[in-house]
Amino acid sequence: MDALTLLLQRHSVGQLTAPAPTGEALQSILRAGLRAPDHGGLHPWRFILAADSGRERLGALLADAALAAGESAESIAKARQAPLRAPLVITVVARVVEHPKVPPLEQQLSAGCAVMAMQMAAQALGFGGIWRSGPLMFERSLHQALGLAPQDQIVGFLYLGTPLAQTRREPYADLAAHVSYL
Repeated sequence: MDALTLLLQRHSVGQLTAPAPTGEALQSILRAGLRAPDHGGLHPWRFILAADSGRERLGALLADAALAAGESAESIAKARQAPLRAPLVITVVARVVEHPKVPPLEQQLSAGCAVMAMQMAAQALGFGGIWRSGPLMFERSLHQALGLAPQDQIVGFLYLGTPLAQTRREPYADLAAHVSYL
């Protein structure tokens, strides 16, 4: 599939099963993330992979974060189960550093670009994925449990695996509703 077709057919896949990308496929996906735009050459990303029993550990950390946030018992249970929805979950973190020309927002946007690049690489390799977020990615207790610095920010959780079913592609948005010219 050529690059333009891949970009024009980008879609999220929420129902994933094994196998997840491993070996050279996973290395290619991670390398794609490292090619995200990077003003200042700061490499402001960190990828924390959870596969196999790591998904249960991530679920426990998410449940603890939900508890710390004062969530309901139902939300805590849901957080614990969330990483089990895919065989691989990559927590993507913006590793923010003080820089005179590259503000924190640019570093966070770079990490966000890394998520999209990895999702696109996975799709190009025949895998499916979905970029998930939510309030727990801002929960500082989760950041501490993951060993993140106070200025770091989780930008999302990339769930990867093999699509369970054919995905429904959303129609293109109306360009006229989103584009203007000066």
